[in-house]
Formats: sequence, C-alpha cells, structure tokens
Amino acid sequence: MIDLLTTSPLLLLFAVMALGYGLGEIRIKGFKLGVAAVLFVGLGFGALDPRLEVPQLIVFLGLAIFVYTVGLSSAPAFFASFRRNGFRDIYFALGTILLSAALAYGIGVWLDFDAATTGGLYAGASTNTPALAGLLDAIQKNTPLDARDAVSQQAVVGYSLAYPLGVLGVMLGLFVLQRLFKIDYREEFRSLQKDYPMGEELISRTFRVEHPDLVNHTIREWRQQHSIGIAFGRSSHEGRTTLTTWDTRPVAGDLIVLVGSEEAIREAAAFVGPAAEGQLNHDRSVFDVRRIFVSNDEIAGKSIASLNLQEKFNVLITRVQRGDMDLLASGDTVLELGDRILLVAHRDDLPEVFRVFGNSYEALSRINLFSFGLGITFGLLLGMVTFALPGGYSFSLGFAGGPLIIALLLGQLRRTGPIVWTLPYGANLTLRQLGLIFLLAGIGIRSGQTFYQTLQTDLGFKLFLAGGVIALTTTAATIIIGYRVLRIPFSFLGGMVGSQPAVLEFAVEQAGNRYPTIGYTRMLPVVLIGKILAVQLLYNLLS
Repeated sequence: MIDLLTTSPLLLLFAVMALGYGLGEIRIKGFKLGVAAVLFVGLGFGALDPRLEVPQLIVFLGLAIFVYTVGLSSAPAFFASFRRNGFRDIYFALGTILLSAALAYGIGVWLDFDAATTGGLYAGASTNTPALAGLLDAIQKNTPLDARDAVSQQAVVGYSLAYPLGVLGVMLGLFVLQRLFKIDYREEFRSLQKDYPMGEELISRTFRVEHPDLVNHTIREWRQQHSIGIAFGRSSHEGRTTLTTWDTRPVAGDLIVLVGSEEAIREAAAFVGPAAEGQLNHDRSVFDVRRIFVSNDEIAGKSIASLNLQEKFNVLITRVQRGDMDLLASGDTVLELGDRILLVAHRDDLPEVFRVFGNSYEALSRINLFSFGLGITFGLLLGMVTFALPGGYSFSLGFAGGPLIIALLLGQLRRTGPIVWTLPYGANLTLRQLGLIFLLAGIGIRSGQTFYQTLQTDLGFKLFLAGGVIALTTTAATIIIGYRVLRIPFSFLGGMVGSQPAVLEFAVEQAGNRYPTIGYTRMLPVVLIGKILAVQLLYNLLS
C-alpha cells in the first residue's frame, strides 16, 4: 500500500483528504476537529514513510485559493468594520503579535533553542505559514552558504513541531473561554444583526393601518421617523391590492404587509396598527410571489435602488437569500451572483422580470475564470514584491497576503465595468473548502516525517509543548482583553485568534454563524505582515 501511495501523489492527497474530513466530522461531547483533522491525518501519513510526499505547489495553490475566496466574500464587512473602529483593531493586532513574539523569545532563551528553531517555533505556534517563508528568507540572506540548508531545516523542524499544538491550543482556548464567559452566540447574533446583517429568520404579517404616524403619511415620511428593520409589502385600499412604494400614502382602515424579523415587526406594529385577521400575501390572483436567482452579470454588484425596477414593472423585492442567510431587502442592498431574491410582482410582468435577473441555476454553476484567474494573478504578483524597511529588514506578502489584499479590494469594488470580481456564493464556498483541504493535506504530508523524527527526541517534546503554551497563552490574553476590555463581540474574537484557516472553521462551527469571518478579515492583513516582520526580527536578535 505504501509503495502504491509513493508512486501516486494524487492518490495520497485524496486519501488524506477523505480520511481527514471523515474523522473531523466525529463529535465528542460537543467538540470536533472539523477540517483541521485533515492536517493531522496528513502528518500521520507523512510519518509512515519518507517517500510519501506531494508537490509543494499543492500547498501554495490551496493557500492562495482559500485566502482569495475569503477576501472576496468578506470585503464589505471588513471595510464597514474598519470605518466603525478605525485603528483600534490594528493596535490590537500588533499587541497580539508582540505578545506571541515575546513568549517565543523567552522560551527560546530559557530552553537554549538556536535562532532558527526559535523562529520556526514562533511561526508554527502562530500557525502562520507566510511567517515561516519570511524566516527562511532571512536565513538565506544572513547565513553563510554552506550552513543555509542545515539552518533552514532547523527552522522547518521548529515550525512543524509547534504547528499542531498551535492549532489545538487556539481551539482549546476558544472552547474553554466561551464556556467560562457563558457566551450566548444566539443572543450575540441578534445584537449584531443591525450593524452587521448576516441573515435572520424573516416573516410577513398583515396589519390594519390605524396609527397616526402612518395614516395619511407616506411610507418615506414614516421611515424618516422610525429606523426599524422592516420592509413594506402589499397594501389594500377598499379591496384593491397594490404594491407599496416610497410615495404610498395609506389611510385609516387600509391593510398593509410588513416583512422582517419577529422582533422588528412587533416593534413596527406599534406605529402602524393592530394585526389583521387575514393575510394579503395569501391572495395571488393578481400579484404572485416568486423566488428567483440572480444570474445576470449586468445585475451583480448593483444596488436594488439603482435598478429602478418600479419605473418599469409592478414589482417589489422584499428579501434576499444569500447562502443560508435570509436578508431583508432595501434600496441599498447590493445584489450578488447566486442571490435568491423573493419578489412580489404582477403576473403579467413576471416573464420580463425573470429575463432581467437571469434566473438560471445552470449559469450560477459556472465560474468566471477570467475574473477569478485575473484576480489571483494580481494577488500573486503583489505577493512577490519585496518591501524594504530601515535596518535591513524586508518582507513580501507571499501566497497568502498578496491574494488576500487584492481580494479585499476587488470584493469591495465588486465590479469594474463589465468585469464582475465576486463569485456566486455556492462557487465561492466550494473553492474555499477545496483550497483549505489542499493546504492542510499538503502541509501535513510534507511535514509528517520531520515531525515524527523530531518528536522522538527531547527537543521535539519541548517544541511540541512550547507551541501549545504560546498558542494557549496568546489566545487567552487576546480573548480576555478583547472581550472584557475592548468589548469586542466574542464571535469576532473567534476569527481574530483564528489566523489559521482550520481554526477559523472551528470558530464558525462553535458560533453557528459566519461572524468569525469578520474578525478573521479584520485581523489577517495586519497579522500576516506583522508576523513576517516579527519572525525576522526575532531571528536577527537571537543570532
């Protein structure tokens, strides 16, 4: 069997992926490794025989695809958060970097590790592959030619031994602290919905207009008085049903439909009137309700208001389903490829409305390889640029930082003329998962033999524990300061400490929502650059 796997790296890769993913789904008392199990299965396979390996290209490919797709999908939330919090997150990220570097320095001096091993320990405990690349770059620049290979191997040993507990230490710290602080993720989700809408259970109810705030006032005037997260649907006046607009002016006794969360509708109803016995949305004789896909490239990246639909059709969009999230539609809602919108339209207008939005599931299964390939190309080119700093230090963003920064910029732009940079939600999710699996399987297989050999020595045991101490201590300090002092939501902190993709997926699993990805994208650009610089500084100090 070993001989078969050594002759077919592709077979080895997919065997590790399958076994790792299956084991990761096993839950023990509420805890499961998730996709991180792929890394540990890879280490196990790599330890079986030194001939078992996969091309390094697999690792770089997975890393680039993963961070690029995360950046594209998280860009709007990242920039919205930065506008709200300014430089606070940057200072916070730098503080966590300095803390982990100081711990690595102290442990390296105490246990008499050499500079390369200590640098590798720091990169592994931080689960930061670009930092390892930065360390190897520093070794190449500052080490005599005849010693470069040996010193580089020491750095890789430190990295590979610290990495597993670097992952597990963060997971353990996150798991324990969420129990210690008694985090209610559902309540936190509801409180974050207003500023960071990520989906909620939406319902519709019919009310009789009686409140003076709405009687003989336009809906625009009502909204100027009440900033409640609801949408107005159909209205009925003397038995005639129409769709509401900003200029709709209800009179006493009219029926009107409100769409929103249970809590928002209850709040809005106090300024509309009592609940009606019947439901207007049950009548589909004139107006029909449909869910249709956004598959037209010309619509993607544009807000609902900019489409001027009500000037052309008798139509009203009330909800936008993005993945598993149901979002309340407003004029400012930007439509993405793969969105499934809920609309109410006159039956005669439906065929033309379908044409405008596309409504093709098959079209959404295709990835625009031109924009996807072009975006990653820009990212990889940026990652190759070397930035020089005073004191002889330099860094490059590498396969992670370059694609991530480009993805954040392109994801915020959404489109440039005819080029749509964003991906359909399903395609983005599939590519992200595939990239992550390639990354973890590749790292595990390639590091397995070194991991196994060094683990049997006294040095291996020390590095193994040191990685866990650094990861656990840094995670605890980050969460305690962030949650108790800076009042950062715990869901965000799960992503902030999860600078490794598998840890991010674990944080998402624990939270039950995608809010950790906001914390991840808020911290990752600063953390990537900061750790690349910190590991080079650490190596030079100890040398």
